Amino acid sequence: MDTKHCAVDGWVDAIPAPGPNRTAMFDLTVRPVDADTLPEDAPDTVVSCTAKDAGIVHELLTGIQPSDLLRVTGTLVQPSTPGEPARLTVDVLEVLDTALLPVLREMVIDRYADYVVVFDGDHDQVPVFTASGRWVGLADNPDAIATLIDNDQRVNGGDA
Repeated sequence: MDTKHCAVDGWVDAIPAPGPNRTAMFDLTVRPVDADTLPEDAPDTVVSCTAKDAGIVHELLTGIQPSDLLRVTGTLVQPSTPGEPARLTVDVLEVLDTALLPVLREMVIDRYADYVVVFDGDHDQVPVFTASGRWVGLADNPDAIATLIDNDQRVNGGDA
């Protein structure tokens, strides 16, 4: 296998997911540098990323949203089989740009690792539950969700 230490800029298409052994996993969509000269239907490159550092894992699972532009630095492993995505073990994470917050007009359920939140466009407060259904609390606004989850994990250790 060919490995290389590098930095890659790309967009997150889906909310990062918790992985085994306290890791976080996500796919990074990378546009070629010369994208303007390529045909419109030229495919983007998808790099499968895994982070092991606790601080990076926390940021990925609580702060990163789809369409965020990231720069990740780490060890890239080229796939042994053509057509499979390259794998990058992330050592450094930098948020270059955040996605625009959608304007909610209806109720939306979202997942933050082992927690579920319910956004309602008519209210600022956000109910938070564990994935198993235990009530965690009511965040005063979307910005307070991470604090509420952190407090729950400190007190209860979470309970997916």
